[in-house]
This record gives sequence, C-alpha cells and structure tokens, in this order.
Amino acid sequence: MRIGKTLGTVTLVEPHPAVRGGVFRLVVPLAAADLAAGDGPAEPLIAWDDLGAGEGQLVAFSEGGEAAQPFRPDEKPVDAYVAALLDSLDITEQSP
Repeated sequence: MRIGKTLGTVTLVEPHPAVRGGVFRLVVPLAAADLAAGDGPAEPLIAWDDLGAGEGQLVAFSEGGEAAQPFRPDEKPVDAYVAALLDSLDITEQSP
C-alpha cells in the first residue's frame, strides 16, 4: 500500500458496468520525502475510488493484483484502488 494525493477526477463517457458506483481519481504517489511537501515528482496514476476522496486529499492506495483483491478479479477491471482516506499524517525521522 502506498500514499498519494488526489489531483482530480477522470470522467468516462461509457464506464464498464463493473465500475459503476465508484469514481476514477487521478492520484500522484508520494515518497517519504514528498509527504512533508505535499507534492511529489512521480507520474500520476488512475485509481478506482468508492470511498469519496476529494480533490487534494491524501489517500492510501494499492496497485496491481492487490488492487483487485477486495473484489472477484473478473468483477472489477482495476489496477489501482483507493483503500483509505487519510485525515492526517505524523511524520517522524528515523535515525540510520
């Protein structure tokens, strides 16, 4: 599971019936160093969201095979899934 920030919503003209009830969000993954700044240099990805994340919100998301685990793999054709909405983060530096 990774942490990211939502940048916006992806609108589909004709969504697959299996993804109705959710929204596709554009999410930029954040590395540990990016969390304090709130923005990252990583390439954004599209994640399916049925939790209601807002624009600019921090989320936890999973990718790949783990993204389809909450569903039967033949039910939801997703490769990234918003698994949690994050209200706040406490970032502490770890000593080497």
